[in-house]
Amino acid sequence: MPRYLTVGHLLTQLQNLDPNLRLRLAVNPDWPFTHLLGANVIVHDGMAYLAEDGQDGYLPTAVREELAWA
Repeated sequence: MPRYLTVGHLLTQLQNLDPNLRLRLAVNPDWPFTHLLGANVIVHDGMAYLAEDGQDGYLPTAVREELAWA
């Protein structure tokens, strides 16, 4: 796993998933909530940015465990 995620690495991880699967962002192990991702991708100075678009709910325990946040 690279230290910094690239578009290519992300695409590789997502390519076999159902394209209708909803995405959520897990942000902080001390505040384990899920967050929505904004629909736009902004590219600026060689970086791609995805915006957080609000809190969705608690991060499931199984996901916290998989991330070693439990």
